[in-house]
Amino acid sequence: MNTSNKLTKHSQNGVIQPLLTDLYEITMAYAYWKSAKKCDTAVFDLYFRKNPFRGEFTIFAGLEECLKFLEHFHFSDDDVDYLKSIFPPNTEAAFFSYLQELTTHDVTVCAIPEGTVVFPKVPLLRIEGPLLVVQLLETTLLNLVNYASLVATNAARFRMAAGENKQLLEFGLRRAQGPDGGLSASRYCYLGGFDGTSNVLAGKLFDIPVSGTHAHAFVTSFMKINDMKSRTMCKKETTEETDFVDLCLKWRESLAEVLDFIPSEAHEGELTAFMSYALAFPAGVLLLVDTFNVTKSGIPNFCSVALALNELGYKAIGIRLDSGDLAYLSNVARTMFKKVAERFNVPWMSECVIVASNDIDEDTILSLNQQGHSINSYGIGTHLVTCKKQPALGCVYKLVEVNSTPRIKLSEDMQKVTMPGSKSAYRLYGHDGTALVDLLQKPEEPEPLPGQRVLCRHPFQESKRAYVSPAKVECLYKIYFKNGKICETLPSLKEKRDYAIESLRKIRQDHKRALNPTPYKVSVSDKLYTFIHELWLENAPIGELS
Repeated sequence: MNTSNKLTKHSQNGVIQPLLTDLYEITMAYAYWKSAKKCDTAVFDLYFRKNPFRGEFTIFAGLEECLKFLEHFHFSDDDVDYLKSIFPPNTEAAFFSYLQELTTHDVTVCAIPEGTVVFPKVPLLRIEGPLLVVQLLETTLLNLVNYASLVATNAARFRMAAGENKQLLEFGLRRAQGPDGGLSASRYCYLGGFDGTSNVLAGKLFDIPVSGTHAHAFVTSFMKINDMKSRTMCKKETTEETDFVDLCLKWRESLAEVLDFIPSEAHEGELTAFMSYALAFPAGVLLLVDTFNVTKSGIPNFCSVALALNELGYKAIGIRLDSGDLAYLSNVARTMFKKVAERFNVPWMSECVIVASNDIDEDTILSLNQQGHSINSYGIGTHLVTCKKQPALGCVYKLVEVNSTPRIKLSEDMQKVTMPGSKSAYRLYGHDGTALVDLLQKPEEPEPLPGQRVLCRHPFQESKRAYVSPAKVECLYKIYFKNGKICETLPSLKEKRDYAIESLRKIRQDHKRALNPTPYKVSVSDKLYTFIHELWLENAPIGELS
């Protein structure tokens, strides 16, 4: 992955601070401190148990914010004063002094690069350090990874449904869960493969392309052509003024026979709005055409303005459909554009952009593909940013080692049994360049090598095992944070987006399909398998019958 940013102190969202946590993290910290366990060393794994949206892949996102949080971690005087006010009066004062001096200098974080396609049970981050400190990080790290990865994955699914040649624009700010939710959605939808956002602040903060034209309110705010205060437009790259309104009206009369509409039925206020917008943005005309009637008013009025602009040296961009039968209307619009292009010898008009919005979800796009449509671009909001199909990813943060001794959590639910100890992770690729399996193994084991056969086992089912001879082996972890500093140059958001797209290309299509995708295999080495099951037997209670 290419990198661009310098390794300086990174700016941080002011909301992300040590108190952005659950109270029990701090009560546990005090109990650790009282029990003289503050110097114990621990390892935690942050991972998820199941892919979202009934799919079989996830895009890992949120790592950069996790690293910034670690870099800036510090309890302020105000933080400590507040904690004093909510803790029991008999809490030892020395604990609060300890919190004021607390840093992440002794914390080490290994992680998978942001934008990587990831799978259940493979730790996204491995956090090592003093038990008390790494426990305090839990809730904040989960908060930073859960939604970021969920919405990036949702965006990637929309991208796969739409195809690589369609423009995808995120329009979800007004429906997002608050300002931070809106900014996070814009950021991570772009990482997941979207092309731009309507969110202006996100564009400024994260260098995301911004897009937007006008709403129905703009159209309905105009009534009569005589209300227009400005009528003239200069030809492109000249100072020669032309009465733009008269030019549009002339073209509307010429279009009537071609597009089979009656000029008097085309809404005058809509045409007035379109002309007013064109006067403001002659090189950026993309007009919302469904305020009144798409075929009898919206498209004829758009074409009138587009042909007038063409005469003055400008090219209109296209239209947006925000209601109705999107497949049918887009095809009708394309046919009308082609008629105009042929009749008036304006070839570019046949290729005018058609943008569709109107509460679109992944299934809508798949249905439109089946029906056949002429849509070039989608503006997607509610279903994208709220992740309506699945509102949470379900990442967990589990203790796997204390003072170099492995820890395991047992459960009757097999999904909730943890894999103890520190682990290395590798992705094994086949000769066609696609990923075959992710392999977890103990850190002291030698790395798997290309061309050498390795036994891959299901973590818990004894009979599920296979030998794999990889053509390529990729180590998934890098050390991102150590000695209080970020120790990898962080890529730009655009670079992470490109990396996510490339990472998805390396995953077989059957793992990514919308209906009944094939589960991707996550395996453990034979040595790790034996280690897990021996520890399981050591910790599982032995029943007694009498």
